Amino acid sequence: MGRLFLMHLEGNAYSCKFCRTHLGLAADIISKSFHSKHGKAYLFNRVVNVTSGVKEDRLMMTGMHTVSDIFCVGCGSIVGWKYEAAHEKSQRYKEGKFILER
Repeated sequence: MGRLFLMHLEGNAYSCKFCRTHLGLAADIISKSFHSKHGKAYLFNRVVNVTSGVKEDRLMMTGMHTVSDIFCVGCGSIVGWKYEAAHEKSQRYKEGKFILER
């Protein structure tokens, strides 16, 4: 195990609700009109201080997507997911983007 390297973001940053590690900037939010199992969620273009889990297919409100959960590197909590692939053409804009749950 090595030393933990965390990126500190300047500006209006969104943080892990458990350990306060910075995860993304407000300027990188694409949409605030997403929902998760636990409530509101935001679609981000870029996030930091996360690791990705195993890719899996999930049936969501907008159709089938291949996603991987993302985990905070500070505490290991699941903070959202990454859209790896969209199975429907109209949803392809989400590919490579991240959802952070509030």
